[in-house]
Amino acid sequence: MNPHRPGRTALAPALLTVTALLALSACGTSEADSGTGAANTVTVRIPDPGNSGVLAVGKKDGSLDKALGKAGAKVEWTGSAGPFAPAAQAMNADQLDFATGSITSGVTSLAQRPGFKFFTAVDPDATGEGILVRNGSGIDSVAGLVGKKVAVNQGGTGEYLLLKALAKAGIPADEVERVYLRPDQTAAVFNAGKVDAWAVWATYAVAEIGSGKAHFVADGAAIGSDNYSLNAVRTGFADEHPEIVKALYQYLHDASVREKKDPAAYLNVFTDVGPTAVTGKALEAQTAIIAKGGTVDPIGPEDIERFEAVAAFYAEQKVTKGQVDVAAHLLDIEKLT
Repeated sequence: MNPHRPGRTALAPALLTVTALLALSACGTSEADSGTGAANTVTVRIPDPGNSGVLAVGKKDGSLDKALGKAGAKVEWTGSAGPFAPAAQAMNADQLDFATGSITSGVTSLAQRPGFKFFTAVDPDATGEGILVRNGSGIDSVAGLVGKKVAVNQGGTGEYLLLKALAKAGIPADEVERVYLRPDQTAAVFNAGKVDAWAVWATYAVAEIGSGKAHFVADGAAIGSDNYSLNAVRTGFADEHPEIVKALYQYLHDASVREKKDPAAYLNVFTDVGPTAVTGKALEAQTAIIAKGGTVDPIGPEDIERFEAVAAFYAEQKVTKGQVDVAAHLLDIEKLT
C-alpha cells in the first residue's frame, strides 16, 4: 500500500458492478496433456508491455506466468500498450482481457457502453505529468498559455490536464486553442514549434525533459490533478474468473512495491539502446518519477470520490454529455472469491 495515502476500506456492495481502465477480457482455453487427461488453462490477453515496467519484467523473467499459473491461467501478449481508448474498444469487442489507463481516458471510455471494470488504482503522478513548454518559449505560467496552441489527446489525460490547469488559474477554456493529436505523434509537432505547449504525462514527457530543451510550466501537483492510473479487466472475464483477477492484482501490487524501491530494475528491461531505451537525463528523470510515485492498490472510498470529481469536471467542461457514473463500474478486488 502507498504509504502516502490513508488506508483503504472496502467498497460498498453497490460498487461491485465496476468499470476499468485495464482490461482482462475474453478468455480462451487450451488443453494440455497431463498424463491422466486434459487440463484447461485460461488465456489472459494482455497488451505487450514494451521495454519498461512491472509487466515487462514479468514477461522477461516469466514471473507473471508463474503467478497466474497458480490460478490456472497463462498470458498471451497481444498488440502493444498504448492509449486506453483503443484498448477499451478492444476489450468491448472481446479482443483483449486486460489494459492500463488513466481515470481521465477511463471516464470518456465509460461513456461508450463499457464492457470492462476498473480493479486497481495508482495515486496521481504529481511530478511526471503537466503542461510542457520549450525552454526559451517565454511561457512562464499557465496564464502565459492564453492565445497559444496546446497539444492534447482528446478526452484523455492531456485535455484533462490543460482544462484543469486553466480552471485553477481562472482562465476560460476558449482562450487557449486545443490541438488534438495522438500522443505518439506529438513530439515532432511540439519540437518543430507548431504548438506552443503540450499537456502530457511521464510516458512522453521524460524524453523531452531529459533532452534539456523543455520543462513543465505546471506539473500534476501544481495543477491539482486527480488523474489516477488504473487497471481494467473485461467484465465477462472478471465474472467468470475472479480468482485470476485477484492473482493478477496481487502480482501487480507486489511488483509495484518492488519497482518503487528499485526503479532502475524496471527500466530498459529488454534493451538499453535504441528508441525504446531510456538514457541520460531522461533515465534520471524517469527513475525519480517512479521513486516518488504510488503503488498498485485496491480502489477505496477516497479514490472513488476523486474519480467522481473527474467525471463531474468533464461534464462541466462538456468533454462528456453528462456526468459518467464511475462508481457503477468499479470492482472491489478485496471481495473477490
